[in-house]
Amino acid sequence: MKTLAELARDLEGGASTSRRLVEECLSRIADPKGEGLRTFVKVHAESARAAADYYDRLRAHGVTRSRWAGIPVSIKDLFDVAGDVTTAGSQLLRGGPPASKDCAVVARLRAAGFVPIGRTNMTEFAYSGLGLNPHYGTPLNPFERHRGRAPGGSSSGAAISITEEMSYGAVGTDTGGSTRIPAAFCGIVGFKPTARRVPTSGAFPLSPTLDSVGPLAGSVACCAALDAILADESTDTLDVVELRGRRFAVPTHYVLDSLESHVARSFERAIRQLRGAGAQIFEIPLAELDELPSINRKGGFAGAEAYAVHRERLEAQRPQFDPRVSMRILSARDQSAADYIDLVRARADLQRRVDGQLTQFDAALMPTTPIVAPLLQDLESDEEYVRINQLALHNTAVTNFLDRCAISVPCHEAGSAPVGLMLMGPHGGDRRTLGIAAAVEAVVTPEPKH
Repeated sequence: MKTLAELARDLEGGASTSRRLVEECLSRIADPKGEGLRTFVKVHAESARAAADYYDRLRAHGVTRSRWAGIPVSIKDLFDVAGDVTTAGSQLLRGGPPASKDCAVVARLRAAGFVPIGRTNMTEFAYSGLGLNPHYGTPLNPFERHRGRAPGGSSSGAAISITEEMSYGAVGTDTGGSTRIPAAFCGIVGFKPTARRVPTSGAFPLSPTLDSVGPLAGSVACCAALDAILADESTDTLDVVELRGRRFAVPTHYVLDSLESHVARSFERAIRQLRGAGAQIFEIPLAELDELPSINRKGGFAGAEAYAVHRERLEAQRPQFDPRVSMRILSARDQSAADYIDLVRARADLQRRVDGQLTQFDAALMPTTPIVAPLLQDLESDEEYVRINQLALHNTAVTNFLDRCAISVPCHEAGSAPVGLMLMGPHGGDRRTLGIAAAVEAVVTPEPKH
């Protein structure tokens, strides 16, 4: 898998063309033996070809709009793209009006020269960490594909579009882990920025309090390049931070609960590698995290806010929902206004106390998920689906509740089940966290990056 920087150099040096990149992506999407039909709910083949030809003509005349001009990327199905109906992985919205304009992040990607190749599949209304979709199919995880493992969600198609090189960058959302879980399950990188650093306007909401927009890609540097564009920052350079002397906290409460043995071994291996590279690792209790289940016992922000978005649809069209999604939304309908106010206060209090515990560290380290990608056959019963979904979201949702930034990088041994190592940085510390993550990636990654 080539990085965005390598693709940009190939385009600049004439070793490749945008049309070639687009055609290669379209060929992989259309391959009947591949996952394209389940990964994309709509493919923008003709507009992508037209954009590619435009950028190739500009380059032929010595004009370059940006270094990224002509590189294909995928867009999660909950973002408005001019002329498309935004279905958010649901059947319920299919008959709605097409978007009159691109949402902010799609407009920024186009302005930077990226070529949207299509809209990626997702969990209906983004409300699950496993990535299943009964309406459009579920794209299969690349690991042990013959056995049928979940891709992770809700940005399921986004992750598979990267692993299968159907695009070279993907834009997803993260409300409780929806970029980082599929990244961890599939062995790629997923970044969740500080909420509201990237605009969510024109994206179908799950929880406005927790929603954030972030990239998935094959490397930290690729995510950093996309993140700079999504956040409308003036530079896309990544300052890699020296690992020696960096101080990392490993919370011993909550985030190390219920680890599968392979995840535990991979995490311990990554910690040893980081220590060997000169990083300082400190185990701390951070027992405040044990309060999260009690704080969120009535459905939390996602439950209350999703119910506010969907309550009228649920009354009129409930049979058209994925029943597992409607079940989760309805579980929060009895949360009162007073409960919600208590939740806001509890969040602010927990953020303050955790910030005090982590202020002396560069980042907190933990397994992205306590489990590897589950087999789809193990998710057939509703009881197991609920249990495993809660496990998938267990660690990643911590970051959203605390309103911090976080990134998942692969840390498993090559050839084994993918496992993610999550770095949780401070609120607003996004670019520095990315720089640290690039140094961590170079030490713990299962395979050398080109």
